Amino acid sequence: MKRILRFLFKSVIWFFAISIALVVLFKWIPVPVTPLMIIRYFEEGSSKTLKHDWVSLDEISKNLQLAVICSEDQNFLKHNGFDYKAIEKAYADNKRGKRIRGASTISQQTAKNVFLWPQRSWFRKGLESYFTFLIELIWSKERIMEVYLNSIEMGNGIYGAEAASKHWFKKAASKLSKEEASSIAAILPNPLKYRANPASAYIQSRKSWIVSQMYFFGPLNYDKKEMLADGKKRKN
Repeated sequence: MKRILRFLFKSVIWFFAISIALVVLFKWIPVPVTPLMIIRYFEEGSSKTLKHDWVSLDEISKNLQLAVICSEDQNFLKHNGFDYKAIEKAYADNKRGKRIRGASTISQQTAKNVFLWPQRSWFRKGLESYFTFLIELIWSKERIMEVYLNSIEMGNGIYGAEAASKHWFKKAASKLSKEEASSIAAILPNPLKYRANPASAYIQSRKSWIVSQMYFFGPLNYDKKEMLADGKKRKN
């Protein structure tokens, strides 16, 4: 029994040490591959391709950065990884039997994409919360966005903003217009089902909504104090 307890204790210590080391490492270096990329590659019906071109955040159009915030997590710059209001709303809607969209933040999605696997379970959700806490503690919001936009699935075998931009619009991610950026953001709920270009009627409607949200959100500013000050100015 003592041996089992000793083994479990050492396993837990090693898990914390390795997970923290990985998060610190990825604060500075590009994420070369994610579990989802490997899983998708070996899935039946996979394209057996992996397009993933890492670029720095300043090489990704501010239009795309703002589009994914408006589409996926409008409180990204304000919360510390968890949007409790969105979670409460999702829980209330679920109790009423509504079909709801998940309340995962961009930080949670980044933690899941980089460190975990896609299948849902309480165990994986617990690990997702742990890694979300770590990246919010160790990374900046800019780094979270950079990793998110370089790792997220944006089509069959397509990962990251640069690969998606070249695939859907034949241009670098730095050159995306608002319309093009909103097209890519519009397919994120199901990038294997939807196409950014040409867009279906459903994606066109989502694009229009995202562009309108981008207008109301205003300029993208990662400095929390300046962002709150800008918000107060717009209200006045």
